[in-house]
Amino acid sequence: MGIPLGDVSRRPQHRPVVTIVIIAINVLVFLLELAGGDAFVQQWSVIPADIVAGRHWITILTGMFMHAGWMHIIGNMVFLWAFGPEIEDAMGPIRYFVFYLLGGLAAALAQIAAASASTIPNLGASGAIAAVMGAFLITYPRDRIRTLIFFGFFVTMAMIPAALLIGLWFVIQLFSQVGAVVSAQSGAGGVAYMAHVGGLIFGVVAARLFESHERLAASAP
Repeated sequence: MGIPLGDVSRRPQHRPVVTIVIIAINVLVFLLELAGGDAFVQQWSVIPADIVAGRHWITILTGMFMHAGWMHIIGNMVFLWAFGPEIEDAMGPIRYFVFYLLGGLAAALAQIAAASASTIPNLGASGAIAAVMGAFLITYPRDRIRTLIFFGFFVTMAMIPAALLIGLWFVIQLFSQVGAVVSAQSGAGGVAYMAHVGGLIFGVVAARLFESHERLAASAP
């Protein structure tokens, strides 16, 4: 796997205002996390056992704007910037924002269903971003994504079809979920892979419902 940097097959016809705002919110919340420490994380991240018990439902929303560290937020925002502007362009800002939030909700519910008794805080935008990637897979599967590829210390750039890049990412998440189950059984934390799976599936299923036909026609390369 590599790091996607952006779509080289088309340029958005409109400024990706909502994507920029989402990134800004994530950065702001991360700064609040740094200031608030563990208490902030415990209060506003998703704890599956609490949700199942009917407590702290607001964290399903707040948790999707939080991150576990610098690499976590940087990685997520790079992925969002690689795929978000084109999907925002295809849906329009309001539909896109609703889609993003619903994708994050679907991702959180998938992770809660997979580990309903867990008391480990769940946080991160990757489930919502996975939904955006799922929409990209449906909307622009043939677009080529500029991607940084790492082979040990060797780094190269490749233009990879979106269907291949996102498809491989999804397969990795599925296989990684098995390891996450083992990790959870041992009591350790880890990456919420089921949130990635649930988010992407939501994106694939719901993409067509949120697309604007007029905007799709205007964004043809």
